[in-house]
Amino acid sequence: MASNEPDLLVVGSGSTAFAAAIAAHDLGARVVMVERRTLGGTCANRGCLPSKNLIEAARIVHEAAHPRYKGLGPARIEIDAGRLLAQKDAVVHAYRAKKYASVADALDGVEVVTGEARFVDPATVAVGETIFRPGQVLVASGSRPEIPPIQGLAEVPFLTSDLLDADEDGRLVDIPPSLVVLGGGYIAAELAQLFARLGSSVSIIARSRLLSDFEPELGTALAAAFRAEGIEVIEGARIERVQRDGDAVAVALETAAGGRIVRGERLLVATGRRPNTDGLGLEAAGVATDADGFVIVDPELRTSQPHIWAAGDVIGRQHGSQMATPVGARQGRIVAENAFAGAGRRFDGTVIPRAVFTDPPIGTVGLTEAEVRARRLPAVVAATPLEHVPRAGAIHRTEGLVKFVASTLDERVLGVHMIGEAAAEVIHEAAMALRFRATLTDFVDLIHVYPTMAEALKIGAQAFSRDVSKLSCCAE
Repeated sequence: MASNEPDLLVVGSGSTAFAAAIAAHDLGARVVMVERRTLGGTCANRGCLPSKNLIEAARIVHEAAHPRYKGLGPARIEIDAGRLLAQKDAVVHAYRAKKYASVADALDGVEVVTGEARFVDPATVAVGETIFRPGQVLVASGSRPEIPPIQGLAEVPFLTSDLLDADEDGRLVDIPPSLVVLGGGYIAAELAQLFARLGSSVSIIARSRLLSDFEPELGTALAAAFRAEGIEVIEGARIERVQRDGDAVAVALETAAGGRIVRGERLLVATGRRPNTDGLGLEAAGVATDADGFVIVDPELRTSQPHIWAAGDVIGRQHGSQMATPVGARQGRIVAENAFAGAGRRFDGTVIPRAVFTDPPIGTVGLTEAEVRARRLPAVVAATPLEHVPRAGAIHRTEGLVKFVASTLDERVLGVHMIGEAAAEVIHEAAMALRFRATLTDFVDLIHVYPTMAEALKIGAQAFSRDVSKLSCCAE
């Protein structure tokens, strides 16, 4: 039975919650984690893990059917949707057992309670009929799909980004013959290509442009790649209504070219995420939130109540934060060290690499060109096509580019943005460089393995001072 007066009560059991619980345990604290859905949170159960599993399967299917090399004929891989989805569920179950359940079981003084947590007052949390009076509280309840106020949406069946859940109602049980995806962000993009490669006829509808939060060159390149694969990409669309169309769904929208109807057997809504803070009784605890429900925190992740903290998706983009699993995990550790060791650590979101697991993939870190212009920072940019990278040519993957943003004062690199082969891996070199305030010269002077996609960073930095189309091998 859980202690009713733990040193730390954590609302949630995802990466943020577990990082905090482990760190607090190491500091001698007794911890209770409260989970209302499934142990492990979004990433393990319905987000990162299952989506990346199926994205890789879809890549195998696509590459077999579309070989890049002359002399290799196309091959058709049969897809058994039931077995494919079952293996995804098995991966989720195994990962959840190994990385969450067994970890919690092995930590003396860390207990998991199932139920809905709600503040009764600043010092009291109720979980069902059980009352807890913890010394410290961490709100790490994560986020869920945002459902936009579209006319008719409540009257039609639709999927959300939770469709890959391994256990809950509303999960995907087959591959739809046709799919309409609402949303232009990274989740919408990843899922649209995933289903297209597994055999669905896919239309993706974006309110502005594809990946509008990223450098525009990245979204433009990805949209071109999608269209080349047969995915219909509709940008700059205003959705008027959705309605049933027999056994399918019809989406009425307006674009610059006029009105039209887009039909699909299934509808996937992936238009953003909202924090899981409603229902927690934060007002009773005196914890302030913003207009969208995100918990307001200071740089040390403390809320308006000194013993209550918040981290992960529930704080949105404050202090440079991002809704990402490793970001939440870092914040969970910071909370534990601040609460139980008086560390005074502040979250710094200046250097956080991001990736989009489309094909071609995307990796990005630091400031965009628009951000440096908005801040009136003296900066210059250069975008280099990957056709100048030897490795890209050798493996017939020349689509894409790398874009550098650099200070004109001292050549310090402020941002790196890449779309192309291995971008999600290459971006970590750029992130480490930004962390240590590297300059363009640092990128150029570093000897890279030849031929690798990481040479794109060296060549991208050289593009500020020379014509990279005239470089010999090894980019010297």
